[in-house]
Parts: sequence; structure tokens; C-alpha cells
Amino acid sequence: MPSIMPSMLLPVLCLLLLVSPSLSQDDAPLGVPQQIRLEKDFSAQRLSVRWQCDHGSVFDIEIYRTEFMDIVFNETVELGAGRKAGACYWNWSSAVPLECTSHSVRIRSRDRLRVSDWSGLQTTEGNDMPDNTEAQMYPQDRVVLAGSNTTFCCILGEGQVLQEIRYKKTVLQEVRVSRRSYVVTQTLQPPSNYSGTNVFCVAENISTLGNGAVIFVGYPPGDEDLTCETQDLVSAVCQWREGRSTHLAGRRGTRYWLNGRHCKILAGARLCSWKQWEGNWTLIAKNPLGIKELSDSAPLSHRVYPVAPRSVKVLVRSARNATLQWSWPYPGYETFPLTCQVNVASNGVAVTHNYSGAGLSLVSLENLWPYETYRVRVRCGALNSFWKWGDWSKEISFQTKMDRPETPDMWIWMGSDNSGLVLWKPLSQRERHGELVGYEVGQGSASGGGTPSVGVPAGQHSTALSLQDNSSQPFVTLLARNAEWASDSSRLMVPKYWADVDVTGCEISSREGGFDLSWLASANASHGYVVEWFDTSCGQYCSVDWLKVPEGTTSARIESSDLLTGVRYTISVYGLSDDPPQLLDRRHGYLEEMVPAEPVPSLEASQYESSVSLYWQEAPLQSQRGFVRGYNIYLANVSKYTLLANITDPSVRNYTIKKLGLGTYKFTVRAYTSAGEDGGSTVSIKLEPYSDLLLFEMLVSLAAMSGFLILVTALCYRKRQWVKKAFYPEIPEPKLPGQWSTSQATLDVKPSPHSVVHIVENPQWDSSKEGLVPVSEEDEDVDDSASESADTDSDEPGLLRYYNQVVGDGGQALRLPADSSSSSVGSADTDVTYTGIQTSPCTLEAPAPLEAQAAGGYRPQVHATQHPQQQQQPEQQEQRADDQPEASDPSPASFGGYKPQCTWRPDSPDGNGFDGSVGSPTSVNSSQFLIPDVSSEDSRNAGSSTSWIPSFLSGKP
Repeated sequence: MPSIMPSMLLPVLCLLLLVSPSLSQDDAPLGVPQQIRLEKDFSAQRLSVRWQCDHGSVFDIEIYRTEFMDIVFNETVELGAGRKAGACYWNWSSAVPLECTSHSVRIRSRDRLRVSDWSGLQTTEGNDMPDNTEAQMYPQDRVVLAGSNTTFCCILGEGQVLQEIRYKKTVLQEVRVSRRSYVVTQTLQPPSNYSGTNVFCVAENISTLGNGAVIFVGYPPGDEDLTCETQDLVSAVCQWREGRSTHLAGRRGTRYWLNGRHCKILAGARLCSWKQWEGNWTLIAKNPLGIKELSDSAPLSHRVYPVAPRSVKVLVRSARNATLQWSWPYPGYETFPLTCQVNVASNGVAVTHNYSGAGLSLVSLENLWPYETYRVRVRCGALNSFWKWGDWSKEISFQTKMDRPETPDMWIWMGSDNSGLVLWKPLSQRERHGELVGYEVGQGSASGGGTPSVGVPAGQHSTALSLQDNSSQPFVTLLARNAEWASDSSRLMVPKYWADVDVTGCEISSREGGFDLSWLASANASHGYVVEWFDTSCGQYCSVDWLKVPEGTTSARIESSDLLTGVRYTISVYGLSDDPPQLLDRRHGYLEEMVPAEPVPSLEASQYESSVSLYWQEAPLQSQRGFVRGYNIYLANVSKYTLLANITDPSVRNYTIKKLGLGTYKFTVRAYTSAGEDGGSTVSIKLEPYSDLLLFEMLVSLAAMSGFLILVTALCYRKRQWVKKAFYPEIPEPKLPGQWSTSQATLDVKPSPHSVVHIVENPQWDSSKEGLVPVSEEDEDVDDSASESADTDSDEPGLLRYYNQVVGDGGQALRLPADSSSSSVGSADTDVTYTGIQTSPCTLEAPAPLEAQAAGGYRPQVHATQHPQQQQQPEQQEQRADDQPEASDPSPASFGGYKPQCTWRPDSPDGNGFDGSVGSPTSVNSSQFLIPDVSSEDSRNAGSSTSWIPSFLSGKP
């Protein structure tokens, strides 16, 4: 045990010896930094702090603006391992220019949680010290990156008061950092121009702008695309592009070094020349804001940029060929493989030909135009590993020689059967092949006749053509001649004249400023086709144009700057062969239709009855300016036009407006095309009463009346017997051969075979038939249609057809007065009663009441033949009849109203024979007329007016 204790104590003692120094070291205070020195870099606005430090690498640093003791930095910094033993240094970049005010710095050491005491303040003075009384502004002429922020400091002069600080024209908000110093900050500065941006500090009560500063805002170098090449096959020329502008110039601009050698940039050209080709190239571009490095590498043969050929000239030239030669300024081109371009230009047209070969310097130009002036230039490039074309040589000119002119393009336009125009298109400068002298036109025919050729000046391109009546298959020849040569002759048969009236031409529409035409192929068109067009309204000599189409092609498009809108063109297609050209098709069309230029001409109006007829003429073709599709007829009112009709047939040039009233009318006629209507022609007409119409109406009325009268006359003639009987009845004159008997004995009448007296078997009393009643024509026809009545104008006894009142046994028989005479016919058991017949020849008077009852029968008219009383008897009878009341006096009209003549005398004293009753007024064969009663005339007229119309219409005479 005792031996163990010493062995254990020895390690413990060693441990204590090792720990005790470290504990004593941690408890020792940290040393305060000593010998602090401050160094200022105004251009970089950097403050460098250096001090003496024994140990440790962590320090607390505070920086103040001395005058106001505003702390601007307070941080703990750890120094790097690269510091020297016993010496520490640290750099601080200030946002505010260090010239603006004084700054003070203090430092203390830090070891974990332990810190040393602060060192004393070390101060660096600014430019605002009292001994510097002038106004100042910082920074001056600084170069900064575009888009960055910059703080400006204004130090006022002693005793001045700040008014404002302006960046360009913008007033900035200032911050005071010392008694005389103010600072402002401009953010996101845009690039300035090459002269920089001005910042001004303006004090109060100062007339000038005060002090200021200039700042340059730009970019670092942006150059790119370094390329090196050779022209003499020995040296090198390197070029590059600037790229984005740095907005910096002069001593602040970009400087360049190529492979470590400085390159001078002259007149803004970014290139450097080097005497020998090195293969690898490095370019460094540098300005105050940055550095840019570019590189390039290539073998010499891959970067050959040939120079322009020298001494270009034409060695040999002809009408269609020329030989061109040039030289090279460097001997290396004599064997170097080259490819060259020869640009040949003439009349505004340039053609480039390619040639190649080692040391190429001679070429031949072929297929040139005769008598043509050409301009030539040459450039070349490397044939193998082509880099780029070299520069063009100087341009030279030369002219080829003359040659035979081209054959003229000829056509013949016929204006009639025997006359027309020979036309040809002018030869262009290339087709003339020399200075054109003129043309020669000849005429011939298949029969061998013809006319000698006629010379035509070079500026004339047509000549008149006149054919002989006896010429057979005439043709025309044409050739052109220049100063040295004549062209081949052009020969064309004269086509047949076709007028528009002989050919049905359809319409053709234009499209995109021209006419697209197609036609059916013709087997006779062995030499192709000719499409001809001209102004339809041109007259006798037209400006004709044409287009030749090769064989096998049956379509063409007509385009020409001479085509005008609103002009009708006649387009014809001819087939060409060895025979005269044949017309295959004809069309008419407008490049663009327009409204008619003039109104319809010769508008006239004429009146016919209540109608107005309008007539007008077709407008001249040159005024139509389109296909006339029809006409619109308007009634022109004060404020508007009323459309009356639309005529869709342009060949109709008249229109009639019917059923117009009297007055003044204005009518307007307008022709229209697909483009619209013309201005219209207006005509006025006043409708007057039509005198011929009145005369016509009178004639029609007279004709109608005449026709009616003729019709009535014809009908009356056909019905003459009925008319005579209805309107002019024949009243028989009483003829009595003897005296009336004074006795009232009954007159016996023997039946006669010629009697037509109707027997009434059933004598019923009828108040409407109180006497003899006439028999109607219908009943007469039934009785004896074969018998004819005697002529009333003859002396033969007429047959009076009456119904007699039958006196029978019935109680309804008429009762007669005692003094009345009556008789009966007993041979046929027929009693015929004769009433009102007096027994006395002249003095027979019946009582008034009974006479009135018998008045419906026949009253003998009393004529005073022997005594005066006989003359008064009829009047007395009539007076007595009129005095009776109507209730008991039947109307005379009901009995026919006829009175037998009282002067009747029997023809024979024999009253028993047949002849004794012939002249009796009551006999059925009496030849005496019954005279109507005056008082019953109206009743007869009424009865006849109701009965004659059916009889007249029955068709019987």
C-alpha cells in the first residue's frame, strides 16, 4: 500500500504542473491594439487600417464620422491567416467619398467572450476642415457601371447655405453629414454620353450654378467575332466587332492588345495588321469597367481574301463574243487556285458568269447581243477551302459589233374587203442588232402579180394596204434593215375581212387587269394562232395589238399597259397556216366596266289617248363604257324618282305608260351597266284632252245607234204584222146597207161555215167578261192555224172573232131591259145576245141604269143621218153612262170599249137570210170596224202594254 501511493501521486503532480500555466494564461487580460495607422485611397473610396497586434485574429472595429460622431461601421472582423506576425491590416470601402468629411477608427481585440479595451480614436481628416473654406464636390470624373448607385458629396464654402443638389435636371434629396458637407445618392444610373453626366451643388444667394462634378456611366468592353485573314498570301489582318457600345471614349475608352502587342485603332476600324501569319491569335480589350478576351486560329490557305483584279480589259470582240483579261498585284496569285465571277450588265440586266483555274486571269464571254454596250467587272475567291469573295475590280465598258436584225413580227388588219393596215411591232434595241435604217414592205399574190417594195421609216410601224379586185390569195412581205444588214423577210397571207355583224361575238370578262382567253384547237392552225385586239369604237384605222401563240397552245392571257378601263375591245383568234388566216373566235370585253358617260340620246315622248310612249336611241359605243344590260324608267317627282319599269333587253328602246290622267309628267330614262346607271335623260310632257278621241267616241256612238236602229228595223220588219196589229190596229169602217129595224125582234144569225165564233158551252157569269171578249192569238192559232184572215184593207167582209155573251137557262144570265133588243140563234142552240142595239134607227134611248150595265158591250155610235136627234144620241148615252156610280157600272174597258156604228143598215130587207147579218156590227162576219171608246183608251193602252212584249219576243209575225 505505501509503495502504491508514491506511484499514483507522480502523475497527478505532472497534470497539475501542465494545467496551472493554461489557467493563468486565460485569466490574463487581452492586449489593446496599438500603433493604429489610417491610409486613404480616394479613387477607390477605400480606407486601409493597420495596427500592431500581439496575438489573436478577431477584432471589433468601429468607424465614425468625426464631426457628428455618427457611427457608420460597427462589426467584428476576423483577419485571415496571411497576416504578418505582430502586424494587422484591414480595408474598408466607403459609400461616401472619403473627401466629404473626417473619419475616426477604434479597435479592440476579441477572444471568444473576452474583449480588450478599445484603442484610442485614430482620425483621418476630410476636405471639410475649417482651414479649407472653398466649395467642393466629390467624386470627380469617376467611371461607374451603368445601373449602379453612386453617392455624391457636396462641401459648401464657408458661410454658404445649401439650396439643392441636381443630377442632370433632377433634384435629389440630400443628407447632412457635417457642418458643411451634404450627400445625395443616385440609383440605377443610365449610360451617359461620351462627355459624362453633370451633378451640381447649388448654394443660396449664388447666381452661378456653384460647384459640381462629372460622372461617366458606361459598360465594360463587349467586342466579339475576332477573325484573321490574308490578302497577299503572306501577312495577316485581324478584325473584330465592337459589340455593345461602352459609352466611354478617350482615355476612358477601350484599349486593345493582339498577341501582347498594342493595336492602334484608327477611324473606328477594329483591325490589326501583322506581317506574318501566326495561325493563333488572342485579343484583349480593356476599359476602366472591365476586360474582354477574344481568340481565333486557322491555317493561311483557309483564310484567303483575294484582292481586286487589276488592269481589266477586252482583248477581242465580235457581234456575239468577247475576250476579257486582267492581272494580279502579288506573285503568289500566279499559281494559287482561284474561282472568279465576271458580272456582265446591259440595259439594266446583269448576268454573272463563273470561271475557275490556277492563277486565273483570262476568260471568254459568249452569247452576247450584237451592237450592245456591256459593263464588266471581276472578283475572285479561293477555289479550295473557299473563305469569301474578294473585292470587285473596276468596271469597264465595251460594245459588240452589228449583225442581221431579227425578223419583224407582222400582222394584217382588214378594215374592209379591199383595204386594211399592215402592222408590225417595233424592234427593240437588242432585236435591231445595229442602228435601224427602216423597213421594206412588199405586196404579191399567188397569181404572180404584185407591187414593188416600199420603204418605210424606222419610226413608222404600219402602212396602208389596198388590194386589187382581181388579186388571188394576196400576201404581204416585210423586212427590217440596219446600217450593215437586212433581216429575213416576214411573209403573211392577207386574211378575209369579217365585220362584227357577220360574226356572233360573245362577251369576255377581265381578271386581274387582263383577259384570259381559250379556244378550241383547229387542225388548220399549222403555224400557230394570232390573238388580235383593238378598240371596238376606233373607226376606220384602229390601234391594233396582237399576240402570236405557238402551235398546240389554245389559251392566252392578254395584258398590256395600253388597255384602258371603260373601253370595249374586240378580241379575235385566227389560225395561221400556209393559207390566209382563218377567224376562229371573236369576243367583246371591257377591262373594267364603268357607268355610261352620257345619258341616253334623243329621248322623246308622245301622247296616245291616256298613254305616253317614250322613245330613245342607243348611246354611242364610246359613251357606253360597259355592256348596257337594260334601261330603268322613272317618274320624276319633285323630291324622288319612282321606278316604273326595268327593261332588261337592251335592244328595246321604247316604253309606254298607260292610264295617265291629264297633267304634266316628267319621265327619266337611265341606261345601266354592271357598274351602275348613267345620269339619265329627262323628258316632260303635258297630257291634253285628245280631240281624235272625242271624234272617235262620237263615231262609235253613232255606229252603235245605227246598229241598234238597224237591228230594231230588222226585227220590226220581221214582226211587221204584229207591230201593225199592236200599234196600228185596223179599225173597220161601218158599212150598213139598210136601216135599223125599229122592232126589238131577235136577230137570227145562221151558222156559217166560215164562222169562227167560239161557243161557250157553259155560260157562267163572269164579272170581268160582261160583253164580247177578244180572242188571243194563241187561241186563234189553236182553232184554225191553216186559215188566213182576210185583208183588212179589202172590201171583203172581215171575220170578227169575239166571245159572245150566251143567254142560257141559268139564273146567272144577264137580264136586259124591256126595251132592249135581243135575238138568239136557235139553229145551233147558241144564243148570241146583242145588247145596247136600239130598235129605233136613230131615236132609241135606253134607261140610264140598264144602259150603264150594258156599257161593257158594244155601243152603237149615233150619227144624225135623218134627224137632229140622232146626232145627239151618242153624247147623251155617254153622259148618262158617266153619271152612274162605279159600283154598279162595269168599266167599258172590260168589254173592249168598242161601239157598233148605229148607222148600220142591213144589206137586204130579208132578215132571215145569211146576207142580212153580214153587215151587222154584231155579226161574226161583220165588215164594219169597231171604233174604240174615248173613255176606255187608257185601259186599252195598259192592256196592250202588258201583252205586246211576250208576243214580240215569241217570234211570231
